[in-house]
Amino acid sequence: MPDGAGASERAIEHLLYAYAERIDQGDLDGVAELFAHGRIRGVADGPPETVFEGRDGVRAMYGASVRLYADGTPRTKHLTTNLQIEVDEQAGTARSRAYYSVTQATDALPLQLIVTGRYEDTFHRVDGRWEFDTRVMHVDQVGDVSHHLKYPLR
Repeated sequence: MPDGAGASERAIEHLLYAYAERIDQGDLDGVAELFAHGRIRGVADGPPETVFEGRDGVRAMYGASVRLYADGTPRTKHLTTNLQIEVDEQAGTARSRAYYSVTQATDALPLQLIVTGRYEDTFHRVDGRWEFDTRVMHVDQVGDVSHHLKYPLR
């Protein structure tokens, strides 16, 4: 594995992909664990009620919002692309920007793209490991999310 920033970039990349994999598996506890020392801002510059802090706050947010099916999954695929990572090794901080696209297929919904947007993430080292600090989710395009979310997006 590369030294310094290269190794850090790779570790951060793994966090981003772990998020996508865990949510698609319906592992909401695992998603929440990724934010044990961080938070999700559901709305950039939103009010306090759109900020979900730590493992418990993030788990509660996903439990209240994501539909899980009989197989325990939301029947989605979160695709993360256009990833850009900037690392400050000395400060132990990093930031990234990425696009996301979510596809879904259920018994009642044919395979389709349901939402696209951008993630703006910051990271910090905790006990020598990279962890999420803050994830800001931007929704750019919305299709039929009624089979994925328990509430309308817009």
